[in-house]
Amino acid sequence: MASLKEVKTRINSVKSTRKITSAMKMVASAKLHKAQGAIENMLPYQKKLNKILTNFLSADLPIESPYIRAREVKRVAIIAFSSNTSLCGAFNANVIKMLLQTVSEYRTLGQDNILIFPIGKKVEEAVKRMGFQPGEIPPTLSDKPTYQEASDLADLLMKMYVAGEIDRVELIYHHFKSMGVQILLRETYLPIDLTRAVEEGKELEKQKEEEREVVNDYIVEPSAEQLIADLIPTVLSQKLFTAAVDSNASEHAARTLAMQVATDNANELIQDLTKQYNKSRQQAITNELLDIVGGSMHYFLIQYPVFKVKLKNGNLYIYIFALEIVLNFYLYSSKTNIRSSFRT
Repeated sequence: MASLKEVKTRINSVKSTRKITSAMKMVASAKLHKAQGAIENMLPYQKKLNKILTNFLSADLPIESPYIRAREVKRVAIIAFSSNTSLCGAFNANVIKMLLQTVSEYRTLGQDNILIFPIGKKVEEAVKRMGFQPGEIPPTLSDKPTYQEASDLADLLMKMYVAGEIDRVELIYHHFKSMGVQILLRETYLPIDLTRAVEEGKELEKQKEEEREVVNDYIVEPSAEQLIADLIPTVLSQKLFTAAVDSNASEHAARTLAMQVATDNANELIQDLTKQYNKSRQQAITNELLDIVGGSMHYFLIQYPVFKVKLKNGNLYIYIFALEIVLNFYLYSSKTNIRSSFRT
């Protein structure tokens, strides 16, 4: 059993750790609230943008856009979203695991034909350990994502795709669903699957009924095809920004949950250590009392005789103070004689 000093030191250490985890939980919770506000502010614009695109695509108009042309995959780009710091549970580990799985699927293309754009220091370190040269990414896109940075990255990817430098772009990020649920997604960013965009737009309309609006027959100038061609890059930029905000909110939610679990574990450990400390302290007090009583008994046994009582199971030595026994026996005998004399 550990000494009292060791147990007390460990209790103080766990209490200090609990203060840190509790403070980090509060900070992560505040950042999560801010990230949720950014998502809520972005949703109306995104829904309206998707609705406009869905309405034009459902009209069966001929669409000509370089971003919807699928071709044979000879070179691929992967954008992986993670965090810059740790202590967020399995958030970064899941992203890295999905990235390794994706890279293994494209190994036949060769390492030079796989471009990885890591967003976040943790996945960037993993990419370097894998032997890849990470692409240039704005440093604040992971912690404080802005639409301008996401739009610049989207423009770069679209230019590379149109120029034929890459044939496919994939996104790996966490989708924030709730405080305790973050879904890891792997989506195709380029080329755009228009049929899937139409289906997603219809599902959004079914999930949340919007207010009834008068259906207007708009006059589009110069043409609906030109509008769709100009609208698709905006949708791509918005999608990349949505992934960055989603990943940021998921990171703070995962960190809040991880710090809550760590704080609860610290509380349980403090309770167990406190019980152990109390038991050890009580045992130390008992040992001291036994030492005191044992010393006193040893002192008196030297001066007074010892009586030996033999039992069935062996010899049992009972140390009794002879003087006290004699006095008690004398008093008992005297009382007995007095009572018997009264009875007679």
